[in-house]
Amino acid sequence: MTRATARRRVVRLRGAGRGERPDALAAEEPLEIRIGGEPLTVTMRTPGQDFDLVAGFLVGEGLLHRTEQLAALRYCAGTDESGANTYNVVDATLRGADALPLSAHRTLLTTSACGLCGRDTVDAVRTHVRWPVAADPLAVDPEVLYALPERLRAAQRAFDSTGGLHAAGLFTADGELLCAREDVGRHNAVDKVVGWALREGRLPLAGHLLLVSGRASFELTQKAALAGLPLLAAVSAPSSLAADLAEELGLTLVGFLRGEQANVYTRPDRIRAEG
Repeated sequence: MTRATARRRVVRLRGAGRGERPDALAAEEPLEIRIGGEPLTVTMRTPGQDFDLVAGFLVGEGLLHRTEQLAALRYCAGTDESGANTYNVVDATLRGADALPLSAHRTLLTTSACGLCGRDTVDAVRTHVRWPVAADPLAVDPEVLYALPERLRAAQRAFDSTGGLHAAGLFTADGELLCAREDVGRHNAVDKVVGWALREGRLPLAGHLLLVSGRASFELTQKAALAGLPLLAAVSAPSSLAADLAEELGLTLVGFLRGEQANVYTRPDRIRAEG
């Protein structure tokens, strides 16, 4: 059922030489998400941990915030020409969840590069954060931050063979890796982590850290806040809107986390002084 990679023969060029060899590619397939049998959206993702992905997506849409609100998840009939189930349709049954927000009335394809495609307005993106993170007393040693990228990288098994997947990792304040997920989409990797946390009964994620392998965008900052995370770190740059949202919500935003250096854009008081 898990098809994180696909094999394909390629012609490899080396200087004046060339030759054929098999190569591993990151798998990308559509996933239709339904609620109570009604289509909600289609997202492009890397197959694997689909139930986590759907649960995290619904948290990010403001539809879920408690484990008991997710009554069931199941694969539906989505067949190819051979008649085999493609496992590309997941139906969620919700119990006592919030009414569908504007973002739920989507008719667009959500690509693996877009976590917010189909939003009606920019204002609709600022979903109400159920667990305010500004008062979270998290305190992190710089040495803990510096060690996170290597620990996440060690958990990126599919990246080792493809070089084409983003990753997200959930850590304790002491730097223990609790959950790592990979996907062709940055937002999907985060949704898989948040969905795992929801299904494990861990929300809100107060006192935890989230690390993403790429840049920190607005939608990733929002997803972190909706999960109750007080700190989001990225190995690359944040966007200006991500920094604005993090400052507004009181979330610590860290970028360019590489080696023993990092930029702290908001709430630096959560990072203990070195030495």
